[in-house]
Formats: sequence, structure tokens, C-alpha cells
Amino acid sequence: MAASNVRFSSSLMRNNAYINGKWVDSKSGNTFEVYNPSTQQLIGNVPDMTETDVQSAIETAYKTFYTWRDVTAKERSRILRNWYNLCVKHKDDLAKIVTIENGKPLSDAGNEVNYGNDFIAWYSEEARRIYGDIVSSPDPSKRILLMKQPIGVAGMITPWNFPNAMITRKAAAAIAAGCTVVLRPSEDTPFSALALCQLAEEAGIPPGVLNVVTSSRDHAGPIGKVLCESPLVSIISFTGSTAVGKILQNHCASSMKKTSMELGGNAPLIIFDSANVDAAIKGTMGAKFRCGGQTCVCPNRLLVQSGVYDEYVEKLTERVKEEMVIGDGLDKETTLGPLINTRAVDKVKSLVEDAKSKGATITTGGEPSDQGRHFYQATVISDVTNDMRCVQEEIFGPVAPIMKFETEEEAIALANTTTSGLAGYFYSENISQVWRMAEQLEYGIVGVNETLMSTVEAAFGGWKESGLGREGSKYGIEEYLEIKYVCMGGLKKSEGAAKPGAVIDKVLHDDDALKNYIPLDN
Repeated sequence: MAASNVRFSSSLMRNNAYINGKWVDSKSGNTFEVYNPSTQQLIGNVPDMTETDVQSAIETAYKTFYTWRDVTAKERSRILRNWYNLCVKHKDDLAKIVTIENGKPLSDAGNEVNYGNDFIAWYSEEARRIYGDIVSSPDPSKRILLMKQPIGVAGMITPWNFPNAMITRKAAAAIAAGCTVVLRPSEDTPFSALALCQLAEEAGIPPGVLNVVTSSRDHAGPIGKVLCESPLVSIISFTGSTAVGKILQNHCASSMKKTSMELGGNAPLIIFDSANVDAAIKGTMGAKFRCGGQTCVCPNRLLVQSGVYDEYVEKLTERVKEEMVIGDGLDKETTLGPLINTRAVDKVKSLVEDAKSKGATITTGGEPSDQGRHFYQATVISDVTNDMRCVQEEIFGPVAPIMKFETEEEAIALANTTTSGLAGYFYSENISQVWRMAEQLEYGIVGVNETLMSTVEAAFGGWKESGLGREGSKYGIEEYLEIKYVCMGGLKKSEGAAKPGAVIDKVLHDDDALKNYIPLDN
């Protein structure tokens, strides 16, 4: 049964969970409502599942794993390629679903869907590039093999800010490796996950390989606990806040479960005196306000050297005033959509008020928008100091706080003095400085004169409390593989065999035999 929306309808809009290849309700029959964050209109109702439902999905995935793991890599690759082709065919509908439930502008949603599709294509290829090793043995009677095999059932919890791409980045990697998946999408954005299930089914992904359980916020914690503590689940992959990541990590400790986590950030964007300021402004606009500032790699702190500080503040303020058009994501003129919910708006308001109370200057914005209850103005704040909450906490909103620094050493100290370590950026035209900064920034992802870096070919992940493991690149599939050491012993020479030296000696003195091995001169 298809869900409905007053501005968009599609066969991909499903309002049931997806378990074992079937569209199902919760065992309780309960549902919860999902609203468009821009218009506040009801998108639809989906099952409000509980621990009992997710346990059923886990058992299904566990049983299916023992057949899916034996499907050849070539066949897994073919099926994933089918999924990719269908996602490309329906990319416009997928993008509209993202915009309707997340609020981001349609062009931004289209970029996300293309990015998400690329992960399916990438892992359809990586499925056939899972290699082990044959290692030289110190004992002539033994052989050493290192085999890579799928880890098992992968439990996944995905966020609302990239409701399409964060699913494909995880699920496609696990499925390519030969694992099965039980995935809980955010309660704010379940429809993108269900649309992907519809296309996965059409692509030929067998029942039980990809399972999606939906639930309200009230059941998110209990479902996460079941996934983490179940002995039938072998790995947990989570994208979300560091605080929730720590809770899940504690749950996983009871079973020593492997985890792959992409957590919160506090990204610095450093602009040196040597920088091309116009290029830095363009990079700031592209990264800071994408998805309304609600991404884990958004520049959270803008650190600007004193020689270009005034120029940067003035130019950024003018660009924000000119380019940021607040509105519904489905309107073509919109460049800044809503925040995801009222909690997000309240947090941004409190961070801006804190900065103002401590002496910061609002150069533009600084207030909720009259566009609607989930909208906040694109905001630039100057005269920011390190004691303000907006530089100590992840903002997750369209707010750009700018700090002044004097020396390179000061910039490094400010950038690295944080428990986060996901992404960091800097602009400089000094090649020696470029090398120094690239090496000294304590982040898993570093952009040099560039802020838009996400691509399936590169390894995405953080240092410190920003996560564990990597997604994307050739390393992403490794999260879903285990290495098995196989030692083959007891290898003996055949009984009564002549010594190799004697055999070689005979060949060397046999002219007829040598003709077969040594080319004759013309």
C-alpha cells in the first residue's frame, strides 16, 4: 500500500516495514506519523515496531545469511548492479522523497541520491575484489592461507540528514561482502529507506537479505539495544551523534561485537592570510549551508587569520544575504530548507543567544525565520571567542561563527583542541604551510583548498570520538569481512621420490630433454 502526500505520490512511497521480502505491519498494529518538516503536513504513517519485531527480523537475517554468503561474488555483483540501475532510473522520485521527509532543497537531494547510487555501483564492483593471501610458510610441510569471509548479520542504524546515501553506503557494502542486513532508519525519514527496499526487491535481492524495521523515537533505544546485544548480530554500523554512539558501544561490549561508527564532528575551517579569499568564501558557502548546516562534516568553526579577517567577514556576510533563499525544498528558488524539527531550532537559538550574550556580533540572520516553525535564518557571527558554545558544540544548523587568530601555531591549537576528529579544512597558497597543516590536523578527513570532498572512492571516517572504522573506498567493505587463518600441515614428499637435484642432473645431461627447454641457435 502506498503512502500519500499532497504534493507528491509515487509507487516508491511505502508505508509498511520490509522483513523477509514482505511488506509488514508491526506485531502490535501500532503506527506513527511522519511529517514534512517544511510544511508540517502529514506524509504518512509507518509501523511503530518494538523489540519483538526487530528480533523477528534478526532471526530472518540470520537464517538467510547461511545461503546468501554462499552466493558467488559474481552473482552478488550482478544483483547489486541491477539495484543501482533501478535507483538511477527512479532518481527523481528518490530525490523528491528525500526532500519531502528531510526538507533539503531538491537540487541538494538530487546530489545525495546520485551519491547514494554511486555506493551501490561501487560495491557491486568491490564484491568481486575480495582477496585473501597466501603467505610464505617457515615450515616446508605447511601452507598458510588468509581467507576473507563475510562477518554475518549486520545491524544498522541510519540518520535523517542523509536518509538515502547513508543507507546505501552501509547496506551495499555489507550485501556485497555476503552479509545480511537489519536496518532501522531514523523515525524522521523512514520513506527513503522503504523506497530503496522496493527497488532492491525489484532488482532481485533475495528475501531476508535486506530488512528494514521502522519505529518511533520512543522505541529507538530499545530496538538499538536488541540489535547491539543479540548474539545473532555480528556487527553494528551506526551514523549519528557521539553521545548515542557511546551508548551503543556500551551495549555491544557485552557480546564483544564489532562496531563501525561515524559520529559527530566539530570541523574547523581555517583561512590563512595567504589564502585566496574568494575561493575560501565559495568553499564556505558550499559546505557550511548544505542541508541547512545539518551534516557531520559542516565547518563548525571558521578560524580566520587577522590579515584577511575583515575582508572574509564582509564578503561572507554579503554572499549569505544574496544567496540564501529560505523556503520549501520543492520550490526551485529555495537554497536553504528547514531544520529537521523543533528541537533542532531550539538548539540553534540557544547557541546564537549564548554567543550574543558573550559579546559576539551578528552580521546577518540570528533569528528564527517567519517562513515556518522549523526555519532558521542563515546566520554569520563575528567576534567569536573560544568559550562560546557555538564553537564547543556541534551546531547542526545554518550558523557560521567566525574567530580571529594570529599565528599558524594558534590555528593548529584551536583546531585540534577538541574531542572530535572527523573533518577539517584550510585554505592556503603557501605550499610549505599546506604540507605542515595537512600533516598536523588531527582529523580523519582533511580538505586543502577544498570543502566538498565526499566521494565513494575515498575512505570516510573520523579520529578521536568521531568514530571507528571507515566507509566507502576499498576499505569500506573490510568492515563486513573477517580474516580466517588456515594452516595446512602434514605436506610430505611422495614416497620413493628421487631427490630434486638428481632429477635436474639427469635432465641437464639428456640432450633430447634439453631441446624441449633450451631454444637452439639459428
